[in-house]
Amino acid sequence: MLKSLVVLVTSLFAATLSVADAQGGGIQAGADIIRERTGAPGIGILIRQGDEIELGLSGVRAIGTDIALQPDDLWHLGSNTKSMTATLVARLVEQGRISWDDTIAQHLGEAVDDINPAYRELTFRHLLSHRSGLPANVSSTAMIGFLAQGAQGADIAPQRIAYAAQVLAGDPAAEPETEFLYSNAGYVVAGAMLEQATGDDWEVLIRREVFEPLGLTSAGFGAPGSAETVDQPRGHRSGLLGRRAAYAPGPTSDNPPVLGPAGTVHMSLEDLSGYLAVHMAGARGEDTGFLDAGSWEILHTPPFGEHYAMGWAIDGPRLIHNGSNTLWLVQMTIWPDRDRAVIIGANDGDAEALGPYFNRATGEAMSE
Repeated sequence: MLKSLVVLVTSLFAATLSVADAQGGGIQAGADIIRERTGAPGIGILIRQGDEIELGLSGVRAIGTDIALQPDDLWHLGSNTKSMTATLVARLVEQGRISWDDTIAQHLGEAVDDINPAYRELTFRHLLSHRSGLPANVSSTAMIGFLAQGAQGADIAPQRIAYAAQVLAGDPAAEPETEFLYSNAGYVVAGAMLEQATGDDWEVLIRREVFEPLGLTSAGFGAPGSAETVDQPRGHRSGLLGRRAAYAPGPTSDNPPVLGPAGTVHMSLEDLSGYLAVHMAGARGEDTGFLDAGSWEILHTPPFGEHYAMGWAIDGPRLIHNGSNTLWLVQMTIWPDRDRAVIIGANDGDAEALGPYFNRATGEAMSE
């Protein structure tokens, strides 16, 4: 199921790795080394400095094939989607359709019969900063049901109401507002609130308000590509006897669509870097023509202290997030003051093996 492995410190850089610049090979060498050391089928590294992009790709779209990764390939972003959902909220706030302080009861009170009183007055600020007290997900049994509905192509908005009803009826897993608890459920509830407020599915809203205005033409939802041919990278995980297997697009290759606001977006690395570029410009106070300065400040500032803002972990001068659906891992990091973004991705979900190398390579990219 959907995971996020947000790293707030740089101590993991102590991996036994001498990536790229130490050997004079640049990011292509870095991608090769990470793939060789971890056994991942494919690795992509993109560094964006201002408008200049450097891309290093190593490996194949699917294990057992010789189909190399391509520059315009699509990568599943997992929980990196969360900052996009928060950005969507900011867009709708600026349009006057919602406010940051709208409550769960305000938008879901008529659609959900049984809302625990502890949740009723919580707002978008709580949900998007993981301060709602909601659990990480619904139960495994419920998730299987949503997988089945997704496979059957069921309407998505009723599924999100059903998901919200399940989690909102229970007791908080943490003290609302005062405790941080990473929650995919909170983002699904936020998505359901947006759908009730606007009458449009989250998928329609984020395409119209985020992808299209920013020119993210490669963006879509779920596992990329087709099941019939290896026309895009496929996600991988270790199965029986530890052997990695590729998963063709389909019900078993991603989380159920109901989890969209928490993590089902895919896009090319170049498009993702374009998305990061506008966040960096906004963080520097520049006129982006997309959101005003106040909205950018809200998105990049933890509303209840500590280190998590709206879909972004804050680590000194950098903003960072990563995501995995257990078949992919993509980490994105920005340094707005340096106008630099680093993206590292694998079409493999072995976060334990990949995480330290991703962090080391990110640190080296910053030190250039």
